[in-house]
Parts: sequence; structure tokens; C-alpha cells
Amino acid sequence: MDEIQNLLHGFGIAATLPNLGFMLVGITLGVLIGVLPGLGGANGVAILLPLTFSMNPTSAIIMLSCIYWGALFGGAITSILFNIPGEPWSVATTFDGYPMAQQGRAAQALTAAFTSSFVGAIFAVLLITFLAPLVAKFALKFGPPEFFAVQLLTFCSFVGLSKEPPAKTIAAMMLGFALASVGMDSVTGNLRLTFGFPELLKGFDFLIAVIGLFGIGEILLTMEEGLAFKGKSAKIKLQVVWQTWRELLRHWKLFLRSVLVGCWMGVTPGGATPASFMSYGIARRMSKHPEQFGKGRIEGVVAPETAAHAAGTSALLPMLTLGIPGSPTAAVLLGGLLIWGLQPGPMLFVEQKEFVWGLIASMYIGNIVGLIVVLTTVPWWAAILRIPFSVIGPVIIVICAIGAYTVNNSMFDVYAMLVFGVLGYLFKKLKYPLAPLVLALVLGKMAESSFRQSMLLSDGSLAIFWSNPLVGSIAGLAVVMLAWPLFGAAKSALRRREMLADGRAAP
Repeated sequence: MDEIQNLLHGFGIAATLPNLGFMLVGITLGVLIGVLPGLGGANGVAILLPLTFSMNPTSAIIMLSCIYWGALFGGAITSILFNIPGEPWSVATTFDGYPMAQQGRAAQALTAAFTSSFVGAIFAVLLITFLAPLVAKFALKFGPPEFFAVQLLTFCSFVGLSKEPPAKTIAAMMLGFALASVGMDSVTGNLRLTFGFPELLKGFDFLIAVIGLFGIGEILLTMEEGLAFKGKSAKIKLQVVWQTWRELLRHWKLFLRSVLVGCWMGVTPGGATPASFMSYGIARRMSKHPEQFGKGRIEGVVAPETAAHAAGTSALLPMLTLGIPGSPTAAVLLGGLLIWGLQPGPMLFVEQKEFVWGLIASMYIGNIVGLIVVLTTVPWWAAILRIPFSVIGPVIIVICAIGAYTVNNSMFDVYAMLVFGVLGYLFKKLKYPLAPLVLALVLGKMAESSFRQSMLLSDGSLAIFWSNPLVGSIAGLAVVMLAWPLFGAAKSALRRREMLADGRAAP
């Protein structure tokens, strides 16, 4: 009952006229970002974050989170109409969405995608509503060892669950830790890795790094690829919406499976992209007609879109309750909270109740607004893709430069943004993941602080991380996650050995 009362109070905060306006602006900008290949939710939030510094933190986070949900909605438009994934998690949507458009069923595919995204998000918000306060109360018992163990679990989970090679994930994370350590040591006051530049006394600004890594890096890569937009036009009629909704009711089991997959991958640091592929694969395996997948099955649109939106939304749960982002976009939002002077974690639910419950209430309203916006404005977003990318690209670069300059009113930040942009481009060309780097950049100093406090408490003994069942279980699970790729490699080697043995025995 307390959660319901707090939620109703949050609706009173979120439903004010200014906040509703910020929701609409955020959804609109988010759909635009999702439609334009080369951007994405994390990029859009990072680029537009400086514009919110003068806003009330509640209104700012509402608008930024709506940008993210709008990007989730918008990615489906390019996937279905143009066979160009606007977002990484939209790749799986192209498998059946684009064939549906080729068959003249674009409106049905888009309606199914938008509805699935809405359902996935709503279930994830319900999870946050009723589970976040419990997690926050539980986390109030945490001290420095417990917080470091949770942060270690997050880092190790990225290594164990990432689809990238573990060596590349660890290398990206180590670079993030190195960048996070630049500046003045908060404990001893010593300078670290400043190389005589006074601008680096405060370290690399998180926002500058993110704008460069995501925004500039993606634009450079897209310019190299030379995207040309060609696709189908679409207009969604009310009759098609009702018919599609009636058909979707028959797939309630698929919705439920996809929501469970998405929420699990969002709360753990899996992310929306693996969730969408996993959900698509499960739907195909459990279908009565798996051979028809990839040829225009509506289930092939429902499964990835539901899971991606559920994962993207539920990633905010660990970010709000523990200060641990479950996705790159959640990491950017975490950086925004720190800039506004808000410390994510269990005390946020005690000290900033209005902020937390206003944000959760805005998730319900924002997703309803987003569904209405995308269903009614699809032709406009499709028309944007007729604009040459040679026009769109420079505009985005200018916006990135303005955003970087406004952080500290310094040209050094613009130059640093460009350097990070080249780094992001190289990472993508060499197929190194950016998410672990961003995670380490955000959590590096917090993890270092928790570790050093733990060492002071234990006189330098690592045994403190196994000193009680809570911290011991978390640290033990972190070790298992770190060793998970070794288990997979050993299993694959054993399977190859058995196959070779069977091959020798056959003659």
C-alpha cells in the first residue's frame, strides 16, 4: 500500500503541465534519434544532457528517460520500412518486419512493433514499482564491502555475459578504469595521469567522453559506410490497429516469455540487444512453424520488440536502487544524476522520494504518450529518411560540439570530445565493446572508493569480502561470472573432443 500511495503522489508530480510537455518533447526527440541510423538512445541522452542543466532534476530526468523510450520506439520504424536498424536491438526486428513491409503489411508490422514495445515497457515499470523499494530497503544494510562486491559483480557480469570476446571486454574496461583515475586523488590529494595539463585536475568529464564515444564515433562510422535510405512508405489506419491488436491477443504467451527475458537481461547487465536476439530465438524454437520465421511472421516482430523495451526500461532498476547501471543509457542517466547532485542508491528512496516516484510515474504516462505519438506520426518519421545523410551528419556533429562546450564553457572539452570520438570510431572498427568502457568510467571512482574504505576497515585484508554471508555470496557470484567464459570454452572443447572420438570410431 505504501508503494501505491507513493506512486499516486508521483503521478501528481509527473502529470503537471510542464512535465507533460517535457515528456512530449522527450518522446519526439527520442523517436527522431531512433529513426536516424548512427545515433541511438545512449547517444541522444548524452548529446542532449547539457541542455537540462538549468532544469529541475525531476523534469530533466523525465525528459531524458522519454528520449530513451522514444528511441526504442523509433528504431522499429527504420527496421521495418527500410531494413536499416535504427538501433542495435532493432536488428532482430528486420528479420520479419521488413518482409512484412515488402508484402504490403507495413502498417500491421509497425502496429505490432509499437504495441509490443509498450507492453514490454509497462511490465518492466510494474517490476520497478514494486521491486525497487524492496531492493532499496535491503541495500540500506550495505557498507563499503557490500557496495564494492555489487560493483565487482557488475564488472564481472559484463565479462561473463557479454557476446564479445572476454579479452576485448576486459581491455575496454581497463581503459575505462584508467580514464576514471585521471585527476586528483580524493584520498591523498596526489595528481594522477594529468601530464601537466591543469584542465585534467578534475579528470575527464564523463559527459564529454560519452558524447565523443557515442555521438562522434557513430557519425564517423556512418559517414564511412555512406548510408543511402531506400524503403517503403507507411500510414497506419485505425482499422488496421484494431485488427492487429485482436491478432496480438492470441500471442499472450509469447508476450509473457519475451517480458521475462527482457526484464532479466535488463536487471542483469545483458542489455536490450542480447534480449531481443534471445527472445527471437526462443520464439522461433517454440513456434509450430519455425520455417516461416524470416519470411514475415508477426511473432518475429513481437518477440524482439517486447524484450528490447522490457530490458531497456528494467535497466533503470539497479541504477536507481544500487547506483549500478544495467545498460549504456542507464550509465549516461547515472552520470546525469551525479551532475545534478543526486546520489543513486538506497538513500535516494529516503531522501528524494518525490524525485524517484515522479520518475516512476512518468514511465507509465511517457510510454502511453509514446505509443500515441508513433502510431499517429509514422509517415513523418519515414519522410525524414529521405533527407541526405550528408546534411544530417554535420548537424549532429555541431550539436555534439555545442553540448560539449556548454559543460564547462571550455574549448579543451571540445577537443577532448573529438579525441574520444576517434577512440569510439576505432573501438567500433576493431569490434571492441563500448559499454564496459562507459561502465568503468562511471563506476570506476565509486568502486575505488568502496575498495579503499573496505581495506581501511580490514587493515588491508581481502578477507573482508567474505566476512559475512551477504558480501560473501555477492563476491562469490562475481567470481563465477568472471570465470563463466572458461566454463563455456571447456564445454566446447569437450564437445569437439567427443565429436573427434565419434569420427575415429565410425570407420
